[in-house]
Amino acid sequence: MYPNVQPVARLVEALARLPGIGPKTAQRLAFHLLRQPVEFSYELADAIRGMREEVIFCTTCFHITAEDPCQICRDPRRDRTVVCVVEEPLDVFALERTHRYSGLYHVLHGALSPLEGIGPDDLKIGPLLARLAGKEIREVILATNPNVEGDTTAQYVSQLLRPHQVRVTQIARGLPVGSDLEYADDVTLAQAMENRKEL
Repeated sequence: MYPNVQPVARLVEALARLPGIGPKTAQRLAFHLLRQPVEFSYELADAIRGMREEVIFCTTCFHITAEDPCQICRDPRRDRTVVCVVEEPLDVFALERTHRYSGLYHVLHGALSPLEGIGPDDLKIGPLLARLAGKEIREVILATNPNVEGDTTAQYVSQLLRPHQVRVTQIARGLPVGSDLEYADDVTLAQAMENRKEL
């Protein structure tokens, strides 16, 4: 690829393995790094190394954290009777930005996807069921992504939760704030109508 410049080729190949980064973007990023002061590259490398060395998964909810248990699980102000199940740590950040949820979380680290070889044993479903043994949890909110994999995962988890005598709910789906009805897809409009609430 880059004869006589093996370090550049190695960097381009490494960057291209990141999600959403193709070969052309990887090349642009590599050459951007070459044009920056050397300190910038060292800071970036140190940040990546620090993340890998310091960030762990909470042994209770499996969210990312630097301390175990995580800040959310340790917070005495959180409602310990409600657990929101999400696919990825990024989903926790998204829900926390709303400032509308004050319960706990459980991160599955993926969704069921037979085509990609992801089955129930690949997700953190077992630890979720173990958390219910304490009898403190009264409601589990399923907040999986609104796609085939997310819906399949929500259905599967809800079946496993039935014997545990907890309330199982799923987040509503509908129109994004600020959008126009004419631009909404049929499924979103149908779900918005089905999940309407009284005013």
